[in-house]
Amino acid sequence: MTFKNFIKKVHLWLGLASGLIVVILGITGCLYAFEEELRPIIHDYYYVEQVKDKKLPISQLIKIAKEANKKVAPKQEFSGCKTFKDDKRTIETWFYEEADKDAIWYWNQYKTNYVYVDPYTGKVTKIEDYNFEFFVFVRALHQTLCFKSEIGDPITGTATIIFIISLLTGLILWWPKNKSAAKQRFWFQWKNTTKWKRKNYDLHNIIGFYTMLFTLIIALTGLVWAFQWYDKGVQALFNGGKTFPEEKRIVSDTTHYTKTIATDKIYTATLKANPEAKSYFLFLPEEKDSLATFRTFIRYENRFNDISMEFDRYTGKNLKVTRYQDQNNGEKFRFINYDLHVGSILGFPGKVLAFFASLVAASLPITGFLIWWGRNKKKKTTSKPV
Repeated sequence: MTFKNFIKKVHLWLGLASGLIVVILGITGCLYAFEEELRPIIHDYYYVEQVKDKKLPISQLIKIAKEANKKVAPKQEFSGCKTFKDDKRTIETWFYEEADKDAIWYWNQYKTNYVYVDPYTGKVTKIEDYNFEFFVFVRALHQTLCFKSEIGDPITGTATIIFIISLLTGLILWWPKNKSAAKQRFWFQWKNTTKWKRKNYDLHNIIGFYTMLFTLIIALTGLVWAFQWYDKGVQALFNGGKTFPEEKRIVSDTTHYTKTIATDKIYTATLKANPEAKSYFLFLPEEKDSLATFRTFIRYENRFNDISMEFDRYTGKNLKVTRYQDQNNGEKFRFINYDLHVGSILGFPGKVLAFFASLVAASLPITGFLIWWGRNKKKKTTSKPV
């Protein structure tokens, strides 16, 4: 067996083995590419009925959300909230409850509600079962095939590794022998008489070649969520093998202990320090942990400007500010990994590129299967006895 025949075999059988999963990952990747832009369009409860002069205190809005969710899901605990610079947006609050940790499907493992509140009137516009929100379901299907992560991650991760090998073996098979062959490798030479088999073959080879770099980036960045060893390995690679000591925990000053958390003071300080931010995430400390700090995450249009802040839960004092440039190289890569994966690192044009790359990735197993099926059928026809 020649080297090229061996590569053909590897390319074929790996493609057949992982094809269905790659199709699912590619299609769901397309659907999820523009979730940030589509969610506000699809969900009218993301917006208030009328913008007014003054918003209610954030602590009051959180209290309203807690009371509303308690009526429908009394066991769920408050996890955090998100506010927006856009005055027309409602605030999002999150509630979480662990259900069956041994369940196979993600929706049976935990229950999550999102409560949306008008910041001007305090009106609850929606209590949403977040597990079955369309884009949450799409992401779960994309990431774990809707299984719990312990089951789904190895499946999608292995399929992704196989897909990467298929891309590399495909490049070897695509490589033209001479200038004459190169003409058919780089662009379509279709005529009115060109049969569908030839068109399908060209779609597999030519489009696959031009999108290979993008599909490789998507696949390689996707593995970060599938395997912890890969995640740690990539960060170590970017750090040049250098290890960093674990940071000392920052704690609240219990000498100022009070049952009341300085939520409004902290939120006001966050807004004042970051007036141009796009959105603000608030993560309140657990009531049982008296040392826990109040954390905020500030999102900008440019991800490199994002900031995280930690505050003393009792006094509202700012204890720590972490910016992108403050992190080590491994942490920097991990921070932008999602943006690389979905293309948003290049803004909207990057998302468009990621969309088409995902679409091509989904098509490759289909066009590849049709090539194999057509050749297999031809062999059976030619070998049929007269």
